[in-house]
Amino acid sequence: MSARLRFAPSPNGRLHVGHAFSALLNDRVARDLGGTWLLRIEDIDPERSTEANVRGILEDLAWLGLAWPEPVRRQSGHLPAYAEAAGRLRRQGLLYPCICTRSAIAAAVARAEDGGIPVARDPDGTPLYPGTCRHRDRREADAWAASGEPCAWRIDMAAALRASGPLAWRRFAPGEPDAVVAARPERWGDSVIIRKGIGTSYHLSCVVDDHGQGITHVVRGRDLEAATDLHALLADRLGLVLPRCHHHALLAGADGLKLAKSRGSPSLAALREAGETPGAIRARLGFAPPP
Repeated sequence: MSARLRFAPSPNGRLHVGHAFSALLNDRVARDLGGTWLLRIEDIDPERSTEANVRGILEDLAWLGLAWPEPVRRQSGHLPAYAEAAGRLRRQGLLYPCICTRSAIAAAVARAEDGGIPVARDPDGTPLYPGTCRHRDRREADAWAASGEPCAWRIDMAAALRASGPLAWRRFAPGEPDAVVAARPERWGDSVIIRKGIGTSYHLSCVVDDHGQGITHVVRGRDLEAATDLHALLADRLGLVLPRCHHHALLAGADGLKLAKSRGSPSLAALREAGETPGAIRARLGFAPPP
């Protein structure tokens, strides 16, 4: 099978130089492997995704001199596929409904810390879910879920690990042998697999799409490396193939912090309006001029 990669931005803002680096690196690695890369729009969040930003993504990537096969997969058009995968996890007894609000979870964490109880945190620094709804009577939880009231569904991490056993994923670097990395999904605790009111999550949709699109290699930022552990668990439980992964270094701004939409990092559109050229940006990032 020829190599297939994907660049998968979320349309919750305009692309910045960090996105440009990742997209250009996907293009370069795909060429080096004699394969291709696909563009995927991860627009499962209707509150944050906009059509204007989708158009902006297409415009920015084309301006950089990139091209991709059509049609472009948009996750919002594949919610039934994610629901089917979630159903398989539920039938295995690995998901439970969670009605806790963020404020309730924060209060529970605060009470624990005030009482001198150490609170474990996930790789992103967020306190692990205390398991409140996991300990509810299952009949009560099932009745809540059946009522139609919106709720999140979390993975019962302990049950999933018992069902899976040791897990691993493959790290690749161009020109080097693959390395097998032991996965530690327990670091994420009982993560949300189905977000309230959305019907899926980044983690579930990513695993389902990568398998469904035949992705063989994933090139993405180092900030998502730890999430690969959780993806390995989901792929194992769903019987799906997890691609090889390469997690590149993140670009930082003048303040030393990684470029991010949430911090107002300059967008490619703003740089273009200021007179930047695709060739100048590509050269700055270490890539050849546009073909």
